[in-house]
Amino acid sequence: MASVEIKDVQKHYGGFHALNDINLSIEEGEFVVMVGPSGCGKSTLLKAIAGLETVTSGKLLIKGRDVTKLEPGDRGIAMVFQSYALYPHMTVGENMGFGLRMARRPKAEIDAAVARAAKILRLEEQLKKRPKQLSGGQRQRVAIGRAITRSPDVFLFDEPLSNLDAALRTQMRVELSALHAELGSTMIYVTHDQVEAMTMASRIVVLNRGRIEQVGAPLELYNNPANLFVAGFLGAPRMNFVTGKVVEIQGRSARIACASGLGVAFDDLAEPAAVGDVVTVGIRPESLRIDGEGSAFTFRGRVRFTEYLGRETIVYLDAGDLVTTGSDSGTGVFTAQIGEIRPFPTNASVSIGFDPGHAYLFAADGRTISSAKPAISL
Repeated sequence: MASVEIKDVQKHYGGFHALNDINLSIEEGEFVVMVGPSGCGKSTLLKAIAGLETVTSGKLLIKGRDVTKLEPGDRGIAMVFQSYALYPHMTVGENMGFGLRMARRPKAEIDAAVARAAKILRLEEQLKKRPKQLSGGQRQRVAIGRAITRSPDVFLFDEPLSNLDAALRTQMRVELSALHAELGSTMIYVTHDQVEAMTMASRIVVLNRGRIEQVGAPLELYNNPANLFVAGFLGAPRMNFVTGKVVEIQGRSARIACASGLGVAFDDLAEPAAVGDVVTVGIRPESLRIDGEGSAFTFRGRVRFTEYLGRETIVYLDAGDLVTTGSDSGTGVFTAQIGEIRPFPTNASVSIGFDPGHAYLFAADGRTISSAKPAISL
């Protein structure tokens, strides 16, 4: 039996469709992360599961129970919000046990539940402190502990790490992943941060304009995006995109002509294309080589800016009229990611190349026609 089932869910605010025909099945014990740009509907969907938003139509089931019209407290869920929402006058232990006290559970049961959650979250030494005496990471663990004490069927997380600094976010990603492994509970997590999604999820749900674009394991979505939107959204730095036109078709092979004399060949199209079709070629930054002889496809670029990140170099390059601009998929420059520190003088003219099999091809409507061979697979 699925832990959570979302069937034909729609949510309308007047004429605005926040959620459109959402269908999703989440298995017991999965860690599902919902990602997408602001306004895509991810938080609305999470709140609908929690009962904090009513749905216009459709059904929500938790452990086989239809909870569509149930109050939040009757759904068997516990939610952790972006804000810690801790009571400042209560101790850590009192905050963690508050939900059980409101449910009028016996004191011995509450104490046992708080002690168990504190041990899991390494908060045993903090139980008698007030929230103001804790760090941001500790306060977030208290909020998570409050959810754990309720022993819910499903944990819901609404951007819980966005108020933490970078170092704490990294630490909490590790702790949340370890918590999921220890509890084995179903967790649904909303974030705008694709790094959180890629590192923690057993499956990622990518939403855009109220619709699900693709669902799958992190590396599956990274290596085989269903469309141009998913390809551009997952990956940091994001994928480079070039507009081109199909100039030759031979069976399942195609040759694409782009600006500045760049031609790209694809040998194994997943879907048919026709001569004259306008298409988009995508190349991930890590697939580009600067001044790399022997690349099958090359073009010229000029170094605009370089970032030295200790273990890698990010180079931003002007490439004339090659780069698509003025759309969600374009950045105005090419981005190359190099796995070492190399100096690149500003305004230097360089040759940029990539090899066969490292490019993606997208149809005019955004569908993926050909995916690159994965650089990493598990």
